[in-house]
Amino acid sequence: MRAANPKTLFTSLLLLAVVGAIVLALRWYETRYVRPFNSQATVFSGEQLRLPADLAGPGPIRLVHFWDPACPCNAGNQQHLAELIQRFAPQGVTFHSLQKPGSKGQLPPGLEALQPLAEVPGAEQLPAVPAVGIWDREGRLAYFGPYSEGAVCNSANSFIEPILEALLANRPVQAVSTLASGCFCAWRAPS
Repeated sequence: MRAANPKTLFTSLLLLAVVGAIVLALRWYETRYVRPFNSQATVFSGEQLRLPADLAGPGPIRLVHFWDPACPCNAGNQQHLAELIQRFAPQGVTFHSLQKPGSKGQLPPGLEALQPLAEVPGAEQLPAVPAVGIWDREGRLAYFGPYSEGAVCNSANSFIEPILEALLANRPVQAVSTLASGCFCAWRAPS
């Protein structure tokens, strides 16, 4: 039996160490940045949602953006949300946001018009995010659900524009329960 060449042994050990380092780095990245999301059908039910006391009652049309900074599904709807603000804020729609309790993060540039809320009564029962609640001029919940159906969100597949247009035209809307399939993250911790 022939003895192993020291250069070959060293090269093999070095290669093994590099492969091990790459595997560890990928594992670290996965645990730190890759978050699970729900891509199955989700039932959004908003019957329990109420505006905070300082926003309740008659007033402008109010849109509340429910979000979790750690959710990878935000990427698609945040650009769409910026477009909604640009289009509907001049028409008197006010925009608010509620961040998942206990989460840390900031909304990206372009969403400065969103007024942060400390709470929305009933939000602890939300099934998933990103989601949106829209209240009419009388302070009644007109819509609760996702921005759109599918993996990406834009004005072409959005549920939001038609609802805001109807409310601005003083047409009644009542869509507080929605079934949708798309990219969503859990709002509540698993029990």
